[in-house]
Amino acid sequence: SYISSANPPAPLPQKINSYFKQNLISMAIQLEKNDRIDLRREDGTPLLKFCVGCNWGQVRHEHLMGMFSSKINADIDLSCLMFDINGNLVDFIYSPLYNFTPGEGFTRGKLITRDRAVRHADENEDHETTAGLDPEIITVDLSRINSQVQEIVFFLNIYNDENFSGDFSEVPFTSIRIYEGTTEKVDEVFAEYNVPTGQVGAGMRAVVMGKVIRRAGQWKFAAVGEAYPDPFIGHTIRRVIADYKK
Repeated sequence: SYISSANPPAPLPQKINSYFKQNLISMAIQLEKNDRIDLRREDGTPLLKFCVGCNWGQVRHEHLMGMFSSKINADIDLSCLMFDINGNLVDFIYSPLYNFTPGEGFTRGKLITRDRAVRHADENEDHETTAGLDPEIITVDLSRINSQVQEIVFFLNIYNDENFSGDFSEVPFTSIRIYEGTTEKVDEVFAEYNVPTGQVGAGMRAVVMGKVIRRAGQWKFAAVGEAYPDPFIGHTIRRVIADYKK
């Protein structure tokens, strides 16, 4: 070596160090629809603790024949359902703010699973100005998850509110990514999948983004990207459950 231990190299300047960190994040696996990958790092160790973050493009409405435009923060919720090997629902996470009609058969929403392995973080509504963070994040610890769970399905729904009652065709894109870090800091992005909802979202108000799968004791992630016209989250819950009953 040309560098002796007595004269260690100077640390990288802060700007250069920041550049390398940003490019490490950008080196995440870029997935396409129906892709499936092992949840393993490059050194072969399993990825058991991670965050699932979802983001989307802001809705823009034009005024006066396009002379002016305004931005709208669409209220979009990330949820997940967990199934056993026979397709039976084991547990779930969705917002407790959804109001279900009595007799519909839905359980009130919650933000943490019974085994405490999967948690929904508080919403980060200011996602465009909070660098590197997603507005919807679910943390996952597969080392603590119920042994019956074989699949975790992640999906988005547009919440009806006064600001935005449109569909996903007005949302330029939606993305789901798996990263190591916390709900407040991204250390390294493992994989990312972008859905061009602006192109395929006409009349659609729900998107199944992806799923985590256990096969022969090994965990994988599959990119789904299927959009549906479900006007309410209850329709999406029923739809996903029915798919796992097949």
